[in-house]
Amino acid sequence: MARGKFITFEGCDGCGKSTQLRLLSEYLTKNGIPHIFTREPGGGKISEAIREILLSGKNMEMTDECEALLYAASRVQHLSDRVEPALAEGKLVICDRYVDSSLAYQAYARGLGMDFVSKINAYALKNYRPDVTVFIDLTPEAAFLRKHGADENDRLEQAGMAFHKRVYEGYKAVAAAEPDRVCCVDGNQTPDKVFSDVLNILKTKGCL
Repeated sequence: MARGKFITFEGCDGCGKSTQLRLLSEYLTKNGIPHIFTREPGGGKISEAIREILLSGKNMEMTDECEALLYAASRVQHLSDRVEPALAEGKLVICDRYVDSSLAYQAYARGLGMDFVSKINAYALKNYRPDVTVFIDLTPEAAFLRKHGADENDRLEQAGMAFHKRVYEGYKAVAAAEPDRVCCVDGNQTPDKVFSDVLNILKTKGCL
């Protein structure tokens, strides 16, 4: 059995990833394509428990280094629990956020640097590099306007617009560094047009 493909979706909070993931799920199900959807942080019992710690607005005192390490720990467990078994079964694995989020949020926006974040994510980067990453390109200003502001219960969304602008800059830098893997889609378009672009990318990359 051929190994499955690993597809990740990235973008600023509120860029429309959830809508695109829903549309893709409907498409894959309709066409009988074996797949799973998962997310980071999360995707399994231990990883979901770490997610609660990471995103809770009650944990504002968390250091940036602790945050980055918790994301990396959650990721390793998630790969074991969900990603590897599905890939071994030949399924498409569609993941809402992955290592690029750590690079954008922790390496760039938190200022921890590429070297530190890459080292703590070495296992994922070496063994589970995505076949294709879809980056929905929408500025944080436009994204937060669309979602009517930040979620008061989400620690990262509460970090402020200057922080989220740095996240966006980080994503753009990652996309520029790996253009063969990271495919940018204009998030200012209608959801249907964005999805049309997503499908074209996945078909061109041999994932569908």
